[in-house]
Amino acid sequence: MNQGIKLFIFLMIFPVLGVQGQAKSQKLNVLFIVSDDLNCDLGAYGHAQAITPNIDRLAQQGVLFGNAHNQYQWCAPSRASFMTGLYPDQTQVKKLRIYLRQALPKVITLGQKFRKENYHSVRIGKIYHYHNPRDIGTAGHDDNYSWDQTVNPFGRDKIEEYKINTLKPKSYGGTLSWLAADGTDEEQTDGIGATETIKFLDRFAESGENFFLAFGLYRPHTPYIAPKKYFDQYKTEEMEIPKSSSDYLKTLPLPAAISIREKKVQINLEEGLAKTIKEAYYATTSFVDAQIGRVLDKLKETGLDKNTIVVFTSDHGYHLGEHGHWQKRTLFDNATRVPLIVAGPGINKNQKIMDAHIELVDIYPTIMDIVGMETPEFVSGKSFAPLLKDSKARVRTSALTELGVFTGRNPKVQGYSIKTDRYRLTQWGEKGLMGHELYDHRFDKKELNNLADKIEYKSIKDSLIKVIDRRIADARKKPKGLGPQIAGTIEWGEPKSIHSQPK
Repeated sequence: MNQGIKLFIFLMIFPVLGVQGQAKSQKLNVLFIVSDDLNCDLGAYGHAQAITPNIDRLAQQGVLFGNAHNQYQWCAPSRASFMTGLYPDQTQVKKLRIYLRQALPKVITLGQKFRKENYHSVRIGKIYHYHNPRDIGTAGHDDNYSWDQTVNPFGRDKIEEYKINTLKPKSYGGTLSWLAADGTDEEQTDGIGATETIKFLDRFAESGENFFLAFGLYRPHTPYIAPKKYFDQYKTEEMEIPKSSSDYLKTLPLPAAISIREKKVQINLEEGLAKTIKEAYYATTSFVDAQIGRVLDKLKETGLDKNTIVVFTSDHGYHLGEHGHWQKRTLFDNATRVPLIVAGPGINKNQKIMDAHIELVDIYPTIMDIVGMETPEFVSGKSFAPLLKDSKARVRTSALTELGVFTGRNPKVQGYSIKTDRYRLTQWGEKGLMGHELYDHRFDKKELNNLADKIEYKSIKDSLIKVIDRRIADARKKPKGLGPQIAGTIEWGEPKSIHSQPK
């Protein structure tokens, strides 16, 4: 073969390979960071006490959403929802002890979609539901179809459970519990998770593989555990605990009252104890922030930040004494609202969008739009990708959330709530048979004054009922292309009064 022909073949083949290689390296990766039970008490959200410099830094690098809401205020239903882009009425997942495929055998999850597109899909820590801390170190209720590789970190916090302070002996995950731990960050489960995430970033930087890397933290979910240095950043006496009275319960429909008095052991805590617990939550939040910072530092060090989208959120919000309640499982803003930050190439920087309604089901289609993939037909969420470049763009006029509550007189009462620009309307029971709540955020951002029975708000209530009924009907539709739905998901035991607890 003469040299001219060889040169021709070389020029014809190798440029093509080079273009393909370049195209692969230019594809956007995704780092998906999910915290557990984290509310919006963060520096980036204007909170004066919370020390969260790394989350704040991420917000400066991207777009922060101040009006993002989850679809169910419980770990398993919420996570199944945002990993499929479906509402809980569509996933049929409304309890903790269920694997996603028991309800939706053929669904294509977010992680699975990346696998189908030849990305390396990796889970480190908690993305689907885990009983925390019981399932730490195991696969929990994970979905193995979503991942090529998984890591289940197991740290000192799990080994030293016997040291944990708790309101109920040997009860940690569902009860307020806390520990100022000995040792280093890297010995804690989330510290180990951060280390493993860093290892994968090093690997991907070297190999050039495209990735969907999901880093799920177990904190600040109870038990609130962090090394002592994070507790030292706060002063217990500076913690403020909201006040609530039994008279307040009379202004609410029964299911709402039950939702904020679910756990007898956590009602009317002595003020000093309440302050200690709240300090522990903030200390654990700062610990979580530090682990996120370690991962973000490695992302930048490897240069992967130049072609990686970072999405940071939590599975639901969290009460720290508001409405006399601790933890989640309510339809108040404290439990429905979540932090959400998106950063990366092509996304606006240092921008806060506080009034745009976003739902966690919207994360799936938004990521698809950002990376240039086709969103599966069944996904019910709406892409908010336009807002990442244009802060004036809008895709929703309300955010929908739901929750099931046992009343004793009914096996389960389902509640739905919508947050609009100005109002929150909550509807309990089918068509509101168990009552309504209406809050005017212009005058009552803490949602303490129920206006549902006020004559001057009747027309507003009536119009919002039409909106929520449409939203509920749409959220119950079976989407095209979803495959079989397997019903029969019920929740835990049946409380008999507002002072009883789940079994």
